[in-house]
Amino acid sequence: MATGMVVGTQWGDEGKGKIVDWLAERADVVVRSQGGNNAGHTVVVDNKAFALRLLPSGILYDNKMNIIGTGVVIDPKVLLEEIAGIEAQGKSVKALQISDRAHVIMPYHIALDNAEEASKGDAKIGTTKNGIGPCYADKINRVGIRVCDLYDLDTFKEKLAYNVEFKNKILTKVYDAEGVNYDEILADYIKYAEALKPFVTDTNHTVLKAVQEDKKVLFEGAQATMLDLDHGTYPFVTSSHPVAGGASTGAGVGPGYLKNIFGVVKAYATRVGAGPFPTELTNEIGDTLREIGHEFGTVTGRPRRCGWLDLMVVKYAAGLNSLDYLAITRLDILDTFKELKICVGYTLNGKAYEGFPANLKDLEACEPVYETLPGWETDISGIRSYNELPENARKYVERIAEVTGVPLGIVSVGPNRSQTIELVDVF
Repeated sequence: MATGMVVGTQWGDEGKGKIVDWLAERADVVVRSQGGNNAGHTVVVDNKAFALRLLPSGILYDNKMNIIGTGVVIDPKVLLEEIAGIEAQGKSVKALQISDRAHVIMPYHIALDNAEEASKGDAKIGTTKNGIGPCYADKINRVGIRVCDLYDLDTFKEKLAYNVEFKNKILTKVYDAEGVNYDEILADYIKYAEALKPFVTDTNHTVLKAVQEDKKVLFEGAQATMLDLDHGTYPFVTSSHPVAGGASTGAGVGPGYLKNIFGVVKAYATRVGAGPFPTELTNEIGDTLREIGHEFGTVTGRPRRCGWLDLMVVKYAAGLNSLDYLAITRLDILDTFKELKICVGYTLNGKAYEGFPANLKDLEACEPVYETLPGWETDISGIRSYNELPENARKYVERIAEVTGVPLGIVSVGPNRSQTIELVDVF
């Protein structure tokens, strides 16, 4: 069975897009399984950057089938803009498929996201205000509108009317915000539906058929393990399941089909938004990491919080995702450091902590246990062979593998496709 998967092991922004892009070269099908346009992948091809929000990273290859799966929530306006943008850059979307079961982000979701976040004051979660959470909430509450509903006008009108009436009561009476207009939404979404119609199909069937025919299928998710709704640092999480199990439900295939799971590990740690971050560096070192790594959000532009690599997080992610390989990214960002630290454990109230805390107060109180490793203080961006890496760089990534118990699969030394050192061949 020729399948592969890419998941983030930290708080997102690990460079999953590049790893998916690298593996997609040999894949036949690339499947995006969850999340929405709140997550961005930046892929660099021949020094040209492509910022992807909803489109699978395989879209940059002309001969791949690209699927937006059932677990994704879709803002059709954003998706159409992204399609137009990618076509303007010379790429084709003719092999794109969109799940007819995926849920649709509506203007009232965005309005509610903004109103609710504003009402929380200092307790705000730090959402991107793109309506992702409210859309998933409607999905769970069984009042959501799916892509297939857009092509049944009577059903769409009925569901839209109910939702607009109910959401407007919340917007105007609870949040003292402006409501949304039913007629405007109806007219806009009829146009969106017509534009997207050539791509809409039963992608569950497409993916399962491809797997059963032994085609090379690559699954990619958005965000990362520590933002998982169940297993992350709740409530500072996303509204879906970025772990490997989420790909099974989000793509519509059984878990036994999921093989060759790559956990992407940024060589240091970053986080966007609020929430505990045990190894955060609120000092000159953190500022240096942010400056060298250009650590600002692909979608939001927000500065990312930076810190030393936390292997308690990665080890936790390894178990949740049953990782087969590690993909270490952004190793080159550490080129100038004389010494590096990695967190190999936590202490809480003076005692070693086993597992990973659920209570955020406990996590905030955890003290990282650091190991100090020597840096390599040389430019590695031009290296293309693992054995040619400086000894200290090899020791650094090998220590990551040792502590997490997951073998190395890929080491990235720069943003371009060519700056990728592959240690295993899964396709």
